[in-house]
Amino acid sequence: MGWIGETVDSIKSLQIRQVLTQTVSLGMIVTSALIIWKALMCITGSESPVVVVLSGSMEPGFKRGDILFLHMSTDPIRAGEIVVFNVDGREIPIVHRVIKVHERQDTGEVDVLTKGDNNYGDDRLLYAQGQLWLQRHHIMGRAVGFLPYVGWVTIIMTEKPIIKYILIGALGLLVVTSKE
Repeated sequence: MGWIGETVDSIKSLQIRQVLTQTVSLGMIVTSALIIWKALMCITGSESPVVVVLSGSMEPGFKRGDILFLHMSTDPIRAGEIVVFNVDGREIPIVHRVIKVHERQDTGEVDVLTKGDNNYGDDRLLYAQGQLWLQRHHIMGRAVGFLPYVGWVTIIMTEKPIIKYILIGALGLLVVTSKE
């Protein structure tokens, strides 16, 4: 009860000026994170410059929980590249390898077919109904690097929301009760 009592006393002793200063500091932290994210979007050309691998479909290359860094350039997409794409009707992006590239002779547009390294067949069953190929607008970016296992934090907080709320509450309490 000693730590809890001290925390309650600390909150009671806060002055308006301290609360405003700490609120502004918290706002600056959140704003800085958003600015960094938007800058990464501009630099990489990808709407999501960092993604977490959520399944084992790309093992052994990428495991569940790995973080991928994406870049989207104007270079043509080639077979063998690992891309992250969105499919119409699905919210969660998919990380898979390009296995076929098809260039349309009439328009010059490139369509791609993907497959998870650990899957038996191609991804046509994952695409929207009636869709056989991915077009360039479906692709969010190409994988250019990864950090193993760091994404587990995101997976755990998504699968167990109570942990996310406890962490946010603890960080908020820490900001409010800090004296600096």
